Amino acid sequence: RNVVLDEYGSPKVVNDGVTIARAIELPDAMENAGAALIREVASKTNDSAGDGTTTASVLAREIIKLGLLSVTSGANPVSLKKGIDRTVVGLIEELEKRARPVKGRDDIR
Repeated sequence: RNVVLDEYGSPKVVNDGVTIARAIELPDAMENAGAALIREVASKTNDSAGDGTTTASVLAREIIKLGLLSVTSGANPVSLKKGIDRTVVGLIEELEKRARPVKGRDDIR
C-alpha cells in the first residue's frame, strides 16, 4: 500500500516500511517508544535483507501486541521471551531447510 508523507512541505508517495516507520512520531511517550521499536525492526531488516521491511514491521507489531496482552493477562514476561526465542530458532531452522538457491528469474515462482 502507498502512504502519502508530507516531507518538507511537499507530498511524497512511498510504499516501503522503513521510510514509513522513520516518518512516524507520536506525541504519547509510551506509544512513541513502540513506534521507535518498529522503526528499529524496519531499519535492521532493511540493513540485513534490503526488503521485507513492511512484513517485518507488521509481524513485530503483532508480536508486541500479543506479548503485552499475555503479560497483562498474567503471563510471566521472562517465560514469554524464552518462548519467543525458541520459536525464532525453530523458524530459522525450518526456513534454512526449505531454502533453495536462486540463479535467475525462472527460479522465482
